[in-house]
Amino acid sequence: MWLPCGRASRRVVSSFSRRVFRSYFHVEGRRKFNVAAFMPEAAGIQGLSDRSTLQEFSVSNGESFWAAAARHRLSWISPFHTAQDCDLSRGRIKWFEGGKLNVSVNCLDRHVHTCPEKVALIWERDEPGSEVEVTYRQLLEMTCRLGNLLRRRGVKKGDCVTIYMPPCPLAVASMLACARIGAAHNVVFAGFSAEALAERIRDAHSSTVITVNQGVRGGKVIELKKTVDTAVDSCPMVQQVLVAMRTENPVAMTARDVDMEEEMLKEDVVCEPAVMDSEDVLFLLYTSGSTGKPKGLVHTQAGYLLYAALTHRYVFSYHDGDVFGCVADIGWITGHSYSVYGPLANGGTTVLFESTPIYPDPGRYWEMVQRLKINQFYGAPTAIRLLLKYGDQWVHKYDRSTLKTLGSETGGICISPRPSDPDAEIVPGMAMRPFFGIKPVLMDTEGKVLTSNNTSGALCISQPWPGMARTIHNNHQRYIETYCQPYPGYFFTGDGAYRSKEGYYQITGRLDDVINVSGHRIGTAEIEDCSAVAESACIGYSHDIKGQGVYTFVVLKKDVDVQETDLSRLLNDMVSKKIAKYACPDFIQFVHRLPKTRSGKIMRRVLRKVVERDLNGLGDLSTLDDPAAVQEIIQGHRELRGQQQQQQQQP
Repeated sequence: MWLPCGRASRRVVSSFSRRVFRSYFHVEGRRKFNVAAFMPEAAGIQGLSDRSTLQEFSVSNGESFWAAAARHRLSWISPFHTAQDCDLSRGRIKWFEGGKLNVSVNCLDRHVHTCPEKVALIWERDEPGSEVEVTYRQLLEMTCRLGNLLRRRGVKKGDCVTIYMPPCPLAVASMLACARIGAAHNVVFAGFSAEALAERIRDAHSSTVITVNQGVRGGKVIELKKTVDTAVDSCPMVQQVLVAMRTENPVAMTARDVDMEEEMLKEDVVCEPAVMDSEDVLFLLYTSGSTGKPKGLVHTQAGYLLYAALTHRYVFSYHDGDVFGCVADIGWITGHSYSVYGPLANGGTTVLFESTPIYPDPGRYWEMVQRLKINQFYGAPTAIRLLLKYGDQWVHKYDRSTLKTLGSETGGICISPRPSDPDAEIVPGMAMRPFFGIKPVLMDTEGKVLTSNNTSGALCISQPWPGMARTIHNNHQRYIETYCQPYPGYFFTGDGAYRSKEGYYQITGRLDDVINVSGHRIGTAEIEDCSAVAESACIGYSHDIKGQGVYTFVVLKKDVDVQETDLSRLLNDMVSKKIAKYACPDFIQFVHRLPKTRSGKIMRRVLRKVVERDLNGLGDLSTLDDPAAVQEIIQGHRELRGQQQQQQQQP
């Protein structure tokens, strides 16, 4: 989980995922623990006999642990004098005060000095087999030219540049160019509507926008420049739009538009890096807006980079020479951390994935793994659920022998199956173990810490860590109210979790997704455990007897040949056995698709309004991936309710 940047992902629990985990997780032979070899950052710490003592030290002596890691992992212009100054109850989070550095130098220059021709980026373009490799030297030159161009055109230290681009080398160079000259960046997923883009531009006060003429995804051309034109018409602060050419198709250019690649060629390949304080803003990243006004979460220089680098290295057991394949879009925090900053800070080779998991066919991921010889594959549960519909044959068709690690989380990982031990047990469906320096706790409804195992509660983190978002842009009070006030002294993730008898953690979902039925909490896991179900969403509604009833939306796997009435009976039997009869769904509506944002998040707010019959209160649907899904669900809901009324009227 990258906290507080969005939802905690749940492992996909299915026979398919179990086979995936058993097949792809590489098990290294047991050997005597050598702390210096395993984690050079901790080489000077005394008394560490194994990974468990290292984990214990990182939690009980967090300040010393993170200070040692920062000194070793990052290159500093000036050393820091204070490792941390944090007070979670007040929302004050500061790390490595007094230290000065430049993030782009940490991601580029220091690697160019030692291995300039090493491949930094593999751009996996939409058409398979057309990948482009970019070396560290080339990426540094690209970054410096763009940094100089931005400076020449008036972008200053402390400004915020909005980037609306698909995953591509120029998008990465744009992020790093901002970091190089001391400007913050605001990357917006290149699929958001003009309205959503404009809202983010205005909130970030961006006078400069960077985009491309068109995007290409899933064999379709996306008119990104036209979207930007519409957006900036309502953003009077925008003075210039830098346009790169992803395709050869010309686009209309206005007086504010700049041919970015042509202007970059005029610039020098050397760009003096800005000297940045540890707590200067590195970037803003906005939530999808599915729960109201988007939140611009603020991440700063040193703490973010350190945490992204460490989690990339140790959670995925990344080693020099590996090819790291994170298929997240750069518009999300996962793409920031594990497609760009984490791998580049570690001098790694990282894949930028432009396409979709089913283009040109459902074997795209695995064909790419075979062709690029990917060693670590990092995907999203939403994508895996999608692929479940198409069966195992697409997986088995390709050679996956290069894979050492297959995983999924959201953003800067706090809880992971193997945060420290490549041989550790993996339990499908569980996030499992905390990363170094992370101390999760479960809280009950009265705000008390639950100390026993085999229990559930609200997931909080009991002490700060460097990778935390520092605030919400222009609204620190909202940050405090959202993350610090619900459980004073603890950081509230917004997620519910279960801790097993072995002490492993399982994310049960957002707390507002969990329904309390007759005193029992129910989420979607019990429904999704059915072999015929691809995904589901459970919505609570007011019930005279049970407090809340359960209305469940279910998407079936492809080619499932079962009558809906039979499947409804099967699902109810499963829930009845796992919980109790009174926890069974009152309504089960079968749908072809669930309403999702373009990031893959189910818009439960919309489903709740449908269940409550408040169709006038659906709110902003601009972030929906497929608005037609909502109309199908509304019609299906009417039919299901109508059938219920007819049954009630029968004698």
